[in-house]
Order: sequence, then structure tokens, then C-alpha cells
Amino acid sequence: MKKPPSKIKAEIARLHEELKQAETREAERIGRFALKAGLGEIEIDEAVLLAAFEELSARFRDSPERPAGKPKDGSTGMDTAAVAAGQAARRSGEA
Repeated sequence: MKKPPSKIKAEIARLHEELKQAETREAERIGRFALKAGLGEIEIDEAVLLAAFEELSARFRDSPERPAGKPKDGSTGMDTAAVAAGQAARRSGEA
């Protein structure tokens, strides 16, 4: 049985709202990670920040067979010295 156009429109409207809510949840989740990483304290052009996020996205999108967060070589993929330096800098700024 075919649905009347009014029911299809109502379903589309409901799905648009559901999509909007899901996007808001994801934006808040990603925003929390960005703040934890210290991005809220950095003066950076939005275009540069967007490009960095696109590079990060591509890094994980290009290798779907790999467990999340683990490069093919088995390392963490992070420069541990840079991470430690960043953490130390944040701690000294908080003290």
C-alpha cells in the first residue's frame, strides 16, 4: 500500500529533526575532545582548524580495516614527546 504524500512529508520532517539532534550530539562529543586537547585556548583561523580536522578525518577514514586509533604499523601514531610536552605546558599553565 502506498503512503499518501502527507505521511511521507511528516516522516521526512521527523527524520530531519532526528538528524539534527544526532549532529548536535556528535558536535558536542567532538567539541569536548577538542577542549580536552586544548584547542579552545589556541588562536587559530577557522579555515586552518577545519583543514586540520579534515586531515585527521582522512587519516582514520583511509584505513577502515584498522582498529580505531591504531596505525597499520602497530604504533600509537602519536609523537609521544610532543604529547608529553603539550601536557606539561598545559599543566604549567594551570598551576
